[in-house]
Amino acid sequence: MSTDDTPDSPFRHEQTARDEAPQYVLPLVVHIEKTEPPARTDALETAARAVLVMLSDERSLGEGEWAEAVRDWQDARIRKVVRRARGAEWRKASALPGITVTGGGVETVDAAEVATDTAGGATGPASAAEVRVFPPVPLDGWPKELAKLQVSGTDLDDPEPPPAPDPAAPVLWLSPELGMSAGKAMAQAGHGAQLAWWELSEVERDAWRDAGFPLSVRTASAARWRELTTSGLPVVRDAGFTEIAPGSCTVVADHPALRLSRHV
Repeated sequence: MSTDDTPDSPFRHEQTARDEAPQYVLPLVVHIEKTEPPARTDALETAARAVLVMLSDERSLGEGEWAEAVRDWQDARIRKVVRRARGAEWRKASALPGITVTGGGVETVDAAEVATDTAGGATGPASAAEVRVFPPVPLDGWPKELAKLQVSGTDLDDPEPPPAPDPAAPVLWLSPELGMSAGKAMAQAGHGAQLAWWELSEVERDAWRDAGFPLSVRTASAARWRELTTSGLPVVRDAGFTEIAPGSCTVVADHPALRLSRHV
C-alpha cells in the first residue's frame, strides 16, 4: 500500500488530524543568477538531496537545535516552499542558519563563511545547482530575508535531455501527466525523497547518507507511470495548495531497498 494512502498521510488532500496541528513549512531557496541559471534536473535533484540532508543532520535529531522545529513540521502537513534568490539576496539568505547543498555535494555554510566565500559573487561551479535548506518555520513566520524572496521565476530548462537513471540507485519519478514549474517540481521531489526516507530502515538510511544521497529525478513514460503508481512504492499525492489539482499523483519514490521489499 502506498504511504500516501494511510489515514493520516501528510499528503492527503482531505482534512486530516495533521491539519489540527500548528502548520510549519520547510523553506528551500534555489540560487538562480540571470546569466547562469542551473539546469532543471540538477535543481530538482539538489532540492531532493537538501531535504534528506536536513532530515539526517544531527541538529535535526534528538535534542539538536533544530529537532523541535523538525518534529513539529513532520507532525503537520510537511509543506515545502521553494523560493529563488540571486546576488545580494542569495548572500543574505546564506547568512541564516541552514545548509547549502550543491549539485553532487553538500556544503554547510555559516555567516562567517558566507562573508568570505561570496565576497566576489556566486560561488561554486557556474553549472551546478545550489539549494539552501532552512529549519522549518511557522507558516506565517518566515524570516524577513526569506519572506521577500519570489516564488515565481523558477522556470528552468535542461540544456540536454538527462541520461537514463542508474537502475541501482534511487529514482524519483515525476508524473508525465502534470505540468509543474521547476519550483513546484523541486518541492514534490523533496516530498518523494522524504517518503522514501521514512520507509527505510536505520541501516538503509545510514547507507544512503554515507554514500552522499545519490538519486535521480526523471519523468516517467506513461506506461512506466501506470506501473509505478500501482507498484506499492511510496506515492506523493499533492494537497493542491498550488498549481495542480488536489489529489494529483506527482512523484513515485523508487528506492532499491523499497523495490526489493515490494518485489517490484
